[in-house]
Amino acid sequence: MRDPYQVLGVGESASAKDIKSAYRKMAKKYHPDQNPDDPKAQERFAEASQAYEILGDEDKRAAYDRGEIDAEGKQRFHGFEGAAGAAGAGGDPFAAFRQAAGGRGRTHFEFRTGGPGSGFDADSDDIFSEIFGSAFRQGASPHGFSQSTGRRPPDTSLSLEISLEDAATGAHVKAAFPSGRKLSIKLPRYVEDGQTIRLKGQGDQGGDALVKLHVRHHPRFRIDGRNLHVDLFVGLAEAVNGGKTPLDTLTGRIAVKVPPWSSSDKVLRLKGRGLPQKAGGEGDLFVHIRLMLPDDKREELEALLAE
Repeated sequence: MRDPYQVLGVGESASAKDIKSAYRKMAKKYHPDQNPDDPKAQERFAEASQAYEILGDEDKRAAYDRGEIDAEGKQRFHGFEGAAGAAGAGGDPFAAFRQAAGGRGRTHFEFRTGGPGSGFDADSDDIFSEIFGSAFRQGASPHGFSQSTGRRPPDTSLSLEISLEDAATGAHVKAAFPSGRKLSIKLPRYVEDGQTIRLKGQGDQGGDALVKLHVRHHPRFRIDGRNLHVDLFVGLAEAVNGGKTPLDTLTGRIAVKVPPWSSSDKVLRLKGRGLPQKAGGEGDLFVHIRLMLPDDKREELEALLAE
């Protein structure tokens, strides 16, 4: 693994903002979705992701700068100077140490089991090439692990604001990721404010996407658990005589039957017109009658009431 600073093309004094900007440019350019038939682009994407995993984390970056971890995030070994020669001379088949350049002015030892030609090396690339075969060497990640480290790629977290209509109907919505990539998401049937949904393998670095949903305030509907409340304005004649009045719900327009002599604040319950419930079915819609006096014929109405 190359030096993370060289991979991202930034200096050691680069700010966190500069590092993030450099990574986003590389991620956008080499993302597997944009280069499905280019193994080298996939390798560059994996390399950039690993570099950002180190430099994008304040603690890991400091540890790397101090020489405590290498470019793959592994702890460096210290204090074994001379052990490699002794172990090699004794022919120990279980542990032989070889000294290698640790980079950044440090030295370390890599641990190896078996002798030359054993076909097994503890370096992570060799291990996962043995496990996953050529697909791993070409940059593929069949089990969601990073090629360079063998660890699972980090998840990408983001927030998404949706409408109450979207939540009620399980609609398709668009989410924008930190890298600038956009993704169409099919909402689950049951959605509530503050809920987080996990999208496998859809994160910017090959991990999962964790999308936290926020339901926008609706100008007409009020939420009560999985039930909804709405006001229905009716005229005086309709309130006295009754009749059918159109009402726009979250799933379409319906006709509401207003009983005769419906006073203001009378509540009508429409079963199954609320939000989807977790166990199945839907909540109810409570319609609050609001009496609305006519603008015209004021004098006639006043005379009628005077009698």
